[in-house]
Amino acid sequence: MHDGPDGHEHLTEEDLAAFARGIWAQESVALTSVGVDIGSSTSHLMFSHILLQRQTQGLSSRFEVVRREVIFSSTILMTPFLADGLIDAASLHEFVEAQYHSAGLSRSSVDTGAVILTGEAIKQRNARAINEMFAAEGGKFVCAIAGHELEARLAAQGSGAMEMSRVRGIALLHVDMGGGTTKLALIDKGIVQSVAAFAVGGRVLARDEAGAWTRVTDSARTVAAMLALDIEEASQERVRSVMVAQMARVVVNEVLGAPPDNLTMALRLTSPLVRDGRIDAISFSGGVAEYIFGRERAVFGDVAADLAYAVMSRLRATCTLPVLDPGQGIRATVMGASQFSVQVSGKTIFCDEPDILPVRNLPVVSAANGALQTAMVASGIDPQTPLAISFSFQGTPEFGALKACAAEIYDVFFIPLRSALLALVIDGDVGRSIGWILREEFGVTSPLVALDGVALQAFDYIDIGALIEPPGVVPVVIKSLVFSAPQIGSVEHE
Repeated sequence: MHDGPDGHEHLTEEDLAAFARGIWAQESVALTSVGVDIGSSTSHLMFSHILLQRQTQGLSSRFEVVRREVIFSSTILMTPFLADGLIDAASLHEFVEAQYHSAGLSRSSVDTGAVILTGEAIKQRNARAINEMFAAEGGKFVCAIAGHELEARLAAQGSGAMEMSRVRGIALLHVDMGGGTTKLALIDKGIVQSVAAFAVGGRVLARDEAGAWTRVTDSARTVAAMLALDIEEASQERVRSVMVAQMARVVVNEVLGAPPDNLTMALRLTSPLVRDGRIDAISFSGGVAEYIFGRERAVFGDVAADLAYAVMSRLRATCTLPVLDPGQGIRATVMGASQFSVQVSGKTIFCDEPDILPVRNLPVVSAANGALQTAMVASGIDPQTPLAISFSFQGTPEFGALKACAAEIYDVFFIPLRSALLALVIDGDVGRSIGWILREEFGVTSPLVALDGVALQAFDYIDIGALIEPPGVVPVVIKSLVFSAPQIGSVEHE
């Protein structure tokens, strides 16, 4: 700065640039995200830059994602399994390390992300150890997530199906066909209305390294048993052809909503899709979709290509709906994972002990304002354990109303005195005020975080990241319960 002829200070171009950078830092948050997809047939990573900006309404309104940019897509690894059927964690670790190096990124340079175990990978006995390994080594905020319903939503988003449905204003049934499972997502004008999954995929039968058809999943055994076939004869093309034809029939029946037969019921992994109203088109993603849309012609020692041909032949013979390519095939889930739904808190948060962050896997108790006790009883969660409570604050944020809200929180969670962390997740810009009242007016001394500007949906757990300065916000990932997908039918799971 320098004094002008009138004696007042004038800003130089350098000063103006610094001022602009300061404003941008207060209004924007830039994150680097990683998505890791460990599936039945393939595993891969994708790195993205995510830009969030504060909405203009109000000084403390929430941040929203305004841009996502993929900066690196890894090579695709055939998911490694050991001879006893367990995932080869050491090989996966080497692969991930190599992909970070190829991307030119270190663990510490990644801000957020998700590890998604899908399909057959969920069933392996060491799946929990693997995703915890990624969470521990992934830096500040890599999450471990699994579940058929969540995968269906991630594939619908990452494939481009949700955007296609939104832009075209249509009801789209998206079908993600992977190595061990097929997921359905019914999308109306860009919003997922219902999801479902069943155990049909391109690698339910596969060759081993010696070329023998020895990789046989539980679902393949179920198909063989219900067709009175000897699964030990899967090396015979005749047997595989019969099994593939019946699996294709299950896929098309589930897509069209036909009454389920015994085989369909046995292969279901979730409740069936809820269908309301018309469906305008069908789209596909997943590894099998690469064959459906002609992007892949090589075979990889499995039945994916045969299954794709059988599904499309049956679908064309029984359905007149158009089949659309949403843009992403085998990378759909990892695309959704790398751009996982990150929210950033508003700027009126309360966190007077920043060292307590980050925290992972806080169970969420969701309640309307004024019903915390009822919600706690219904949740079955011990109120004295680390948890998050979610509620909406309505009305004018006057001191009396804020204190009344804080009093109810105190009565439910701090009598008797607690030592565990309590996170308040508030849909409203009053987090700092309620946190301060609990500290100063009610004498709460236990770990406490209050976040505003975060909208929780029907998810069970949240992760809260470390404080980002500037602009004084924290990243939040909202996710479904790990390994909570209901198992329906007779397919056995370890």
